[in-house]
Amino acid sequence: MPRSCFVAIVLAGWAISPSTRAQATAELRVGMSAALSGPAKSVGQGMRSGVEAYFQLVNERGGIHGRKLRLIPLDDGYEPAQAARNVHKLLDDEKVFALLGNTGTPTAAVVVPIIQAQHVPFFGAYTGEGLLRKSPPDRYVINFRASYALETQEMVRGLTREAGIKPSEIAFFTQNDAYGDAGFAGGMKALRAIGVSDPERQLHGRYTRNTVDVEGAVAQMLDPSVSPKAVIMVGAVKPCAKFIKLMRKYGYRGLFVNVSFVNADALLDELGAKDAEGVIVTQVVPPIDSDLPGVAEFRERVKAEQRSYVVLEGFLAAKAFCEGLRLGPPDLTADQFIDAFEGTGKIELGLGTQFWISPTDHELSEDVWPTIVRAGKFRALRTWKDAVVGGRVG
Repeated sequence: MPRSCFVAIVLAGWAISPSTRAQATAELRVGMSAALSGPAKSVGQGMRSGVEAYFQLVNERGGIHGRKLRLIPLDDGYEPAQAARNVHKLLDDEKVFALLGNTGTPTAAVVVPIIQAQHVPFFGAYTGEGLLRKSPPDRYVINFRASYALETQEMVRGLTREAGIKPSEIAFFTQNDAYGDAGFAGGMKALRAIGVSDPERQLHGRYTRNTVDVEGAVAQMLDPSVSPKAVIMVGAVKPCAKFIKLMRKYGYRGLFVNVSFVNADALLDELGAKDAEGVIVTQVVPPIDSDLPGVAEFRERVKAEQRSYVVLEGFLAAKAFCEGLRLGPPDLTADQFIDAFEGTGKIELGLGTQFWISPTDHELSEDVWPTIVRAGKFRALRTWKDAVVGGRVG
C-alpha cells in the first residue's frame, strides 16, 4: 500500500480534537514509540533509559509547575506500521501531551503526518532525517540532534581534507529505506559541495532493514577494480557490525565511518575490541567523560555500566523538552508549548552553549563530535589524520 494511502487511513480513525490536548491533571503524560525489540533495540532502549532518568530527576525536584512527568514507551520493533498503531494508542487511549525520543527514520515518516494533523509536539526524535527538517519547519516537530546531512558533511570534510582520501575512494554502505536514503543524500550533498559533479556514481552497497543480509554489499566493496579507502555507513548496529567483521576477515584495511544512529557503544560490544579498532562514529552529543555541567549531571544520575551516547542523548533531549515546558503556563496546550519555545529565546542545557528555536528553525543543536575506537574505547577524534594508521589507508 502506498505510504500516502496508509497515512490517510490512519488519520481517518482519529477523533480527538487538537483543542483537548491541554492536560489539567497533576500528571503530564509523554509518549514514545521506539524499537525496544529487534535488531535496533539498543537504540530504543537507550533513549527510553535516558528520558526516564531525567524525568526521575525532575520528579524528585517536584516536577514542572507542580506536575509530575510520566513516560509511556511502546515498542514498534523499528517497523513503520507498528509505529503508527502505537501513536494511535498513545494519543487516543493514553492521552499523551507529546511524543519524545521516538527512534528511526522509516517510523518517523509515517508518524509525522499524524502528529501534524493532531497538533501534537514531536520532540527530540532519534533520527537526523531531512523529513523532520523542512524549511520552514513543521510546526510541531522540534529536533534536538544534528542532522545526518551535518554528520556526513563532517565525514566527507574530514576524510578528504584531513585524512587525504580522494572523493572517488569513498564508498557508502546503507540501509535500504528512508534512513539509508537520508544518509546517502547527505553524503551526496557534501560531495557536490567539494566539486564532485556526479556523486551518485560512488560505490554504494545496501542491505534490507531488520536483516543482517550484508554479503552482497561486502562483495561489492571487495571488488579489486574499485578498492575504496573509506566506507561511510548508515545502518543499524548488527548489520554494520557484521559488515565490518566480514570486510576485515577478507583483508580490507580502509576506514569504517558510521553515523550516530548505529549506537557506538552497542557497535563496540558487537565487534569486540580487535575488530572495532579504528572504527569511527560521529556523535551528536558530547563525549561522556566531558566536564561540561550537563554531561556531569548525566553521570551523577546514570550508573557507569548503563551509560552510553544514546542514553546521554535521551537524557539531554528530555532536559531540553522540560526546559520548554517551563517556558509556558502550568496547564499549557501544545500550541502554547510551541509558541513559548519559539518566542522566549535561549535555553541552557549545561553544554557550553545556549540553544533556541524560532518559527523558521526548529533545530536545537547542529554540533557533531567525531569519535574513534582506540584500545577498546571510543575516544574523541581530534583530527581525521589520526584515523589513518601508519599514515596510509588500504
